[in-house]
Amino acid sequence: MIRMTLAEIAEAVGGELRDAPADAVVTGPVVADSRQVTPGGLFVADGAGHRFADDAVRRGAVAVLASRPVLGRGMLDIPTILAPSAPDAMVDASVVAVGKLAHLVLKRLVDTTVVAITGSQGKTTTKDLVGQVLAGAGPTVTPEQSLNNELGVPLTALRADEETRYLVLEMGARGVGHIRYLTEIAPPDISVVLNVGHAHIGEFGSREAIAQAKGELVEALHEDGLAILNADDPLVRAMTMRSAAPTVLFGEAEDAAVRAAKVWSDAGRPVFELVSPHGATEVRMKLVGRHYVTCALAAAAVGLAVGMDLEVVAQRLSSAIALARWRMEVSERPDGVTVVNDAYNANPDSMRAALQTLPEIARGRRTIAVLGEMLELGELSDTEHEAIGRLVANLKISRLIVVGEGARGIERGARAQGYRHISFARDAAHALKIVRKELRSRDVVLVKSSRDAGLRYLGDAIRRGAETLEDEA
Repeated sequence: MIRMTLAEIAEAVGGELRDAPADAVVTGPVVADSRQVTPGGLFVADGAGHRFADDAVRRGAVAVLASRPVLGRGMLDIPTILAPSAPDAMVDASVVAVGKLAHLVLKRLVDTTVVAITGSQGKTTTKDLVGQVLAGAGPTVTPEQSLNNELGVPLTALRADEETRYLVLEMGARGVGHIRYLTEIAPPDISVVLNVGHAHIGEFGSREAIAQAKGELVEALHEDGLAILNADDPLVRAMTMRSAAPTVLFGEAEDAAVRAAKVWSDAGRPVFELVSPHGATEVRMKLVGRHYVTCALAAAAVGLAVGMDLEVVAQRLSSAIALARWRMEVSERPDGVTVVNDAYNANPDSMRAALQTLPEIARGRRTIAVLGEMLELGELSDTEHEAIGRLVANLKISRLIVVGEGARGIERGARAQGYRHISFARDAAHALKIVRKELRSRDVVLVKSSRDAGLRYLGDAIRRGAETLEDEA
């Protein structure tokens, strides 16, 4: 973060200083977890975070940005910037305030290009790829993990300073207007839209409503900005009409300016020819899964848009690694078992992609799919789970283990196709017992579910050869 006095911060957020020296300077990061505080930092006490204000100051926070007065345990004073009441009672005032602070900081960083990314799936992998590509062109800041909401976006933006050339932001939405709010905090120079899928369709109601929300990222562009859109998704392609800014299409469509040709898989790792107006060259990805070609093309389009050389972009994509855990995370056990832990999250599109990649990784070896519930599908839940079961049968996956009552539709769909190699597990612990009983040397195991189904820890236990799930979480 750029250096700012507490008085400047209070003015930026419209707040009031309490027991805090106006001339004290914040030099360290702005965080919402007191355990991450370093000397000179600012602690954002959102919601229950007020309980940890004392700990934050002990760790060296210059002050606490809070929505209500805070009291220290055993300390006389807690230096506080008291945020004004938020207009929306559902949002903590300190969260609104940190958004205002981030907006002010970004206005001062006139040499920083803001790249914002959204989509129903692939946002986190894409922002990691974009970050690794752009790092070859200048100092780049990217979100840690999946910080993509009204708190995560400003916290990421506040990590930028005068040296930052590129700021990459991931923007999520659970309703219309959410991305618009985020772009008011951090107006994008380049907007990237990956896809409009079924993730959170239970909350939005339809893919068209999801498209409306995702397209707010394009609407936020000024005329001198750039929209980078997926040519292979009709709902994303249609977003060209939602901004006066120029558009670059990426994908496998023939009219995409940045496209992939001659795509093939090397043990699940995509290899393709990267074709652009600047020529063509090969990319050999380290990531596992053909669906990551879309993420790579988006990253390539961003790199080329800021003036990077095509060969440099291809080299950085070929050397890029997975930075986030539990996303097609491939591990080899000493006994030859391969574990693919893709249980950070799941929706019908990502579930299909992972299952289609499983035989490519196995290359003739026995395959086991351990599948849990896909959440937030609303009235489509049964239909989508049953479709996944049919896909398991059609792909001739060797064994299927369905975990949890919410995933029963997968079992029904598979059985409807005449598939019988199925076990049902009540929960992750039960699933681990079944896997341990079924597993043979050189098997390839895929673990996939929505985050709240908790199977990512099951994947870790299988990787370690653990007998129980204890200590995994």
